[in-house]
Amino acid sequence: MSGAMKMLFILFTMVFTENYVLVQFLGICPFLGVSQRFDSSIGMSGAVIFVMTLASAATWAIYTYVMVPLGLEYLSTIIFILVIAALVQFVEIVLKRYIKPLYKSLGIYLPLITTNCAVLAVTLLNISESYSFLESCVDGFAAGVGFGLALVLFCGVRKSLERAKPPKCFEGLPITLMAAALTSMTFMGFTGIAEKLFG
Repeated sequence: MSGAMKMLFILFTMVFTENYVLVQFLGICPFLGVSQRFDSSIGMSGAVIFVMTLASAATWAIYTYVMVPLGLEYLSTIIFILVIAALVQFVEIVLKRYIKPLYKSLGIYLPLITTNCAVLAVTLLNISESYSFLESCVDGFAAGVGFGLALVLFCGVRKSLERAKPPKCFEGLPITLMAAALTSMTFMGFTGIAEKLFG
C-alpha cells in the first residue's frame, strides 16, 4: 500500500469502520453528556480533534526520541495520560479566556477529555501500529473527526427523541442508549466498504 493510500485508509477506518465511539464504545461519557445540544457538540468535537491530533504528535515524539532511547517504553500509559492532561488544561485555559460561552456550555465535560479513554487509545494505537509521525497525526485527526461526527449525528437523533413518546419505562436514559446502539449499527455497515476500497 502506497503512502497516500495508507493515509486514506487510516482516515477512512478511524472515521467510519473503527470509530472510537460507535464501533469501539470508547469515550461514551462525553458522547452521552454533550450530545443534547448542537453548539456543545460542535465545541466538544473541535476540542477533541485538537487534543487528539496534538496528543498523537506529542506522544509520538516523546516515545520515539525520549522513551525508546532511555528504555522507558513500559511507562507509555502513564506518560501519555500526563501529556493528554496537559493539553486539555491548555485547551481549557484558551476557551476560558477567549471563548467563554463555549467554555460554559461544555462545563464539566471539557475536563473529562483528560479521562476520555478514546484519546488515550489513539495515542497507544499509534505506537502499537508503528505509525510514522505523519501517520500518527492523521490517525489522531481522523479519530477526532470520527468522534465529532458521532457526536453531531447523535445530537440530531436526540432532537428527534425529544418529539417521541416512548413507553414510560423507556423514557430518559434507556431510550437514549437504545438510540445510541442503533446509530452504532449503521456505522458497522461501513466495514464492507473499507474491505472493497482498500483490501
